[in-house]
Amino acid sequence: MSALRTILRWLSIGLRVSAGVVAVTRLAKAATVAPPVRPTLTPLQSIGVVIPARDEATRIGPLLDAIVGAPGVGEVIVVDDQSSDATAAIAERAGATVVAGLPLPDHWAGKAWALQQGIETSRSDWVVTLDADTRPSPQLPRALVARATGDRLDLLTVGGRFDLPSRGSRWLHASMLTTLVYRFGPPGVASHRPDRTMANGQCMAFERARFVQAGAMRLVKGDVVEDVALARHLAALEWRVGFLDAADVLDVRMFESFGDVWNGWGRSLALPGIEPAGRQLVDLAVVVLAQVLPIPRLLGRRGDAIDVALVALRLGTLAGTRRAYIRPDAAYWLSPLADPLAALAIARGIARRGRQTWRGRSYG
Repeated sequence: MSALRTILRWLSIGLRVSAGVVAVTRLAKAATVAPPVRPTLTPLQSIGVVIPARDEATRIGPLLDAIVGAPGVGEVIVVDDQSSDATAAIAERAGATVVAGLPLPDHWAGKAWALQQGIETSRSDWVVTLDADTRPSPQLPRALVARATGDRLDLLTVGGRFDLPSRGSRWLHASMLTTLVYRFGPPGVASHRPDRTMANGQCMAFERARFVQAGAMRLVKGDVVEDVALARHLAALEWRVGFLDAADVLDVRMFESFGDVWNGWGRSLALPGIEPAGRQLVDLAVVVLAQVLPIPRLLGRRGDAIDVALVALRLGTLAGTRRAYIRPDAAYWLSPLADPLAALAIARGIARRGRQTWRGRSYG
């Protein structure tokens, strides 16, 4: 029995050290993060903004107020994806061009289909896509296109600052966000592997003609996590794909409550349909061993030097991700205590099979 305990102890040490090394390697990429997207006055080609919208009457107003007539923006196209509310009327009153979305074809996901219609309608040189829950600065479209052309990026996606009104949403969301850093590293780091490229579909920019010629959203028409699927598909085609920080020019109010974060983001946190199951499990193991377990082990007086180092690493991530939140309050700083729930959300996503429901539609 003593020999077995010794073997298990050394196995535990080996696994935790291995997970820690992987986590440190990924987190260390923060030292090479590209500068964030910032406002610019650079003259540019024409820019069209495409907004997919399904039952967004309560959220789309602030976005349209900021983006209709914004510098460099020649057209704002709202694709009304068969909404049952006043989304179309609000968009028309704000001065946007409203495209009545066609019925969803077989084998298409709703957002990809709405984006496809808007991109095909646009006549601008560059297209910036924005989700209805984004709150951009009017300078955002011009800043994105300037950065994409300056860095010679074929597809640029960005992350903004999260506006989360409840303490519960801030607590859980910050933990979930950190799992992405432990699995893929921070945004702003060039990936040399197309199958590990990350993206944020809330805000994308690309040259319209080339994107349409490549197939546009048809490339990922059936993917529910269409943004990461698109970035990886294009990276595999040797497109230059960037994922940068744009907290200076973009806010996002996507989730209102703890339940919204758990149900909304929890469904896609494991990247279903994108990441192979084996790699999902390996990344989950890294999250559990390097992010989740050290604090409970120390609190339970079973910790060792490895746990102390990993807790210090985890606390360091709080300083690194605070820029992503409008209100980094006590709930944010206590988010490491939500790490077990974040890991559970990933595990639930890996285990889930069959069809998922989103915005009243069911997908395989």
